[in-house]
Formats: sequence, structure tokens, C-alpha cells
Amino acid sequence: MDSNQTKERKDTFKQIIEERRSIRNYDVNAKISREEIEEMLELATKAPSSTNLQPWRFIVIESPEAKEKLLPLAAFNSKQVTTSAAVIAVFGDLDHVEYLNEIYSKAVEIGVMPQEVKDRMVEQISAGYATLTREQKKEVVLIDSGLVSMNLMLVAKAYGYDTNPIGGYDRENLGEVFGLEKERYEPIMLISIGKAIEEGYPSYRLPVSTVAKFH
Repeated sequence: MDSNQTKERKDTFKQIIEERRSIRNYDVNAKISREEIEEMLELATKAPSSTNLQPWRFIVIESPEAKEKLLPLAAFNSKQVTTSAAVIAVFGDLDHVEYLNEIYSKAVEIGVMPQEVKDRMVEQISAGYATLTREQKKEVVLIDSGLVSMNLMLVAKAYGYDTNPIGGYDRENLGEVFGLEKERYEPIMLISIGKAIEEGYPSYRLPVSTVAKFH
């Protein structure tokens, strides 16, 4: 890749980063196709995760009936629920180690991991996860699901959509309302997505000299 291509990629990504704003009011007539949502989720899940176990799970809330179920659980963010094209509920699967063998076997099948590495890693990871408490598993899924959530918001912006991460909702009941076991699935956040009808508020960010130290 030459210097011009590198600069063009940097400028494009910089624009996506700088134009992303948290949007609370959307065009109710703007819809997003199932195919496009699936594409965005697929790209978002390129995010890194601990031992590549990908503990994130998504509930895409897009139908009027599903939004009616969500509304009382996110009352303080009702405008986002009612006007967005969809609200994506992000959960962390505390039992995600169940997919260990499937993920690593597929890696061998497609030629990105040798069989002997797969066998060793599966044994080591299985033994390690067997010692984790629920709180330790929760720490893992919170970090990994946070990474995939930020990826999703940036992907959405690249696709021409706006988003907002929502933390104000009924965490105790969200999963059960949408058919998930409370003990297994940890709610992370809601992400509204759609076409903004008003610009998001600009904000001040602390300078790098305040938030970073070089040693």
C-alpha cells in the first residue's frame, strides 16, 4: 500500500470517528434491512475477544411488537426506542466456553490453526475456565462485549447510520423479557440505530496530554 492509499484510509476512518455522535431522535420512516443489519453485525464481530471465544450475543429489536415490550424497560430512553429503526441489545454469554471446540475446530478446518495447537489450546482454556467464578466470567464478557459494541457503532456510521449506546434500562428483566436465561446472559447495553433527524451534540474531549503518560 502506497502513502496516498494509506493517507486516504486514515482520512476516511478519521472522518467516521469524528462524525460519530450519540443520537437520541431518529427518522421514524428510515428502515434498515435484515441483510444490512446482519452485515453490520458480522463486521462488528471482527472485534477481539479473550481467547477468541466471542461471548457477545445480540437481540435485534425492530418490530413494533418487540419495541412495545422494550419500552417499559427503557422508559427514560423512550424516544430512541420509538424512533430508531432498531435497538440492538448486547449481552454477554457467561457460558461462552461451550463454543470453544466449535470455534477452534473450525479454525483448523479453514487452515488458520494447526491441529496440535487446537488440541493444546482447548485443553488449557477448558481447564482455566473451569476455575472461574461467575464474577470473573462477567469481567471477561463485559470487556469483550464492550469492544464489539464500539465496533458496531463505528461500522454503523460507515454504513451511513447513527447510533447511541444506552445504559439506562431495566437490567434485571431485559433478558427474560426476550427469552434469555438471567443466570447465563449478562446485559451489557442497548444500542439504538437509525437515521438521525437532528445533529448530535458536540462535546469537549480531554487532551491526550491529560489522559496519557509516556514512559
